[in-house]
Amino acid sequence: MHLKLIFASLLLAGQSVAVSAQSEAAVSDTAAPAQTVLFVGNSFTYGALSPVWHYRADTVTDLNGEGVGGVPALFKLFTEELGLNYDVYLETSPGKSLEWHWQNKAPLLDRAWDHVTLQDYSTLNPDKPADPANLITYSKKFGAMFEARNPKVDIGLTSTWSRPDLTYRPGKPWTGRSIYQMALDVRRGYDAAKAANKAVDRVNPVGEAFNCAIAAGVADANPYDGTSFGQIDLWTFDHYHGSAYGYYLEALVLLGSITGKDPRLLGGEEEAASELGLSPEVAVKLQAIAARTLNGSPCDAPFEQPS
Repeated sequence: MHLKLIFASLLLAGQSVAVSAQSEAAVSDTAAPAQTVLFVGNSFTYGALSPVWHYRADTVTDLNGEGVGGVPALFKLFTEELGLNYDVYLETSPGKSLEWHWQNKAPLLDRAWDHVTLQDYSTLNPDKPADPANLITYSKKFGAMFEARNPKVDIGLTSTWSRPDLTYRPGKPWTGRSIYQMALDVRRGYDAAKAANKAVDRVNPVGEAFNCAIAAGVADANPYDGTSFGQIDLWTFDHYHGSAYGYYLEALVLLGSITGKDPRLLGGEEEAASELGLSPEVAVKLQAIAARTLNGSPCDAPFEQPS
């Protein structure tokens, strides 16, 4: 009996050591320095006119002190759910271009970052829609500034979505054209900026993800005639800014672009989807849309139902 007790004590001690070692490893992983991410943009980044605008603002650092959570806060939550360690910062202002951010906020942003995401005005140039000249100029200026602080900085440009208000209303730049076209024209501008700027690592294809959601039948193409049964509206009431669905999809694309992780890993029980009122089925479909856009898979492939 005495020997059995000794053996049991030794076994428990061994288990305790193993658990302790695992705990120390977990603490070590958590204590690893966080990678820093800076988001620069306008209302398309901060999630205007949706519940995303001030969502979980206490989890990110708004450099303007305006209490914005936005798409950066969604990104932050996604990374936590995947066990990643990122410190997220943002500098946003409504209706502004990269030129404005450079002229008014460059000193605030001039520090070393691991990752930077830059988003320009929705039409690239407010006065010359789809003209990338200013985007090229100011992405170069920002790229040089960020590389001077950290030569290994990862810089992405976020190409945004088609606007129904500029497509379906008369007398607008994309009137009478396909809802897909504006996003493709904007993407060409971002591609030109990337080609002209060696500091830029990639273009984040958010506008193309919107297109993919429409092509897959997940999202309705024309919010002016109502939203079809079983589909979602990617835009809010002004048919210009994103809805909670649209910003959720944007954040998924940025998650995949910046971290290299598959957005589908989040699954149907993803927390932000629940808090924003997205069903598990829709969350899974939007995660799949983001993944398909990032890896070039067909948009209209069948969807798996959430478990």
